[in-house]
Amino acid sequence: MTSIHQPSIIALSGVEKVYRTDKLETQALTNISVSIAAGEFVSIMGPSGSGKSTLLNILGLLDVPSRGSVTLHGKNVESFKDNELAAIRNQEIGFIFQSFHLVNDLRVVDNVEIPLLYRKGLSGSERRKMALEALDMVGLTSRTKHFPSQLSGGQQQRVAIARAIVGKPRLLLADEPTGNLDSKMGDEIMSILHTLNTTHHATIAMVTHDDRLAAATDRTIRVFDGSIVGNSVLSSTH
Repeated sequence: MTSIHQPSIIALSGVEKVYRTDKLETQALTNISVSIAAGEFVSIMGPSGSGKSTLLNILGLLDVPSRGSVTLHGKNVESFKDNELAAIRNQEIGFIFQSFHLVNDLRVVDNVEIPLLYRKGLSGSERRKMALEALDMVGLTSRTKHFPSQLSGGQQQRVAIARAIVGKPRLLLADEPTGNLDSKMGDEIMSILHTLNTTHHATIAMVTHDDRLAAATDRTIRVFDGSIVGNSVLSSTH
């Protein structure tokens, strides 16, 4: 759990997001101001279409706001060039998705290595060592040479988590990471995320529909119709 002295990793101020087509304008986010402190485990909740995934994409620097500002470690993201943003996404942010997004014809260890292929200066042996360490952290050292199709859903999500953490990112973003799993496997994934948060000091923002999972996080941000309607804080500066 984060302390009040922890600095913000990423902060949004007055963020709006509007999607436009020739005939339609859709306001996805309205006046969003929120920050996530180092070491926090934050859940983001809201009904379908409320703007949760758009918010997560902006936090992950995958999308840019129509208005407002995003600051990372106190620096306005607008000042970064495209290649700098790509490097930040690769080195500082890990992404975990509901649908795993594993490459079926690659073995588990090769799937985990994928983000490291975009890191300059890493040898093949260094990439393999880092991938094996990440798989050890999620309890899959015995499955390194398996293919995704040979694994259960929970094991596939563990591989996806290992891939997200292999580069030791400071911020983990998880979009419904237990959405395709039964409750037992979902609890296992949450246990891994909690270990990453408490033992390895990963900062986590997780979109979820599950009140029970959200209750196990430090803070819940509730989104409705593109606006923040709740921000329950246990211990933070917000």
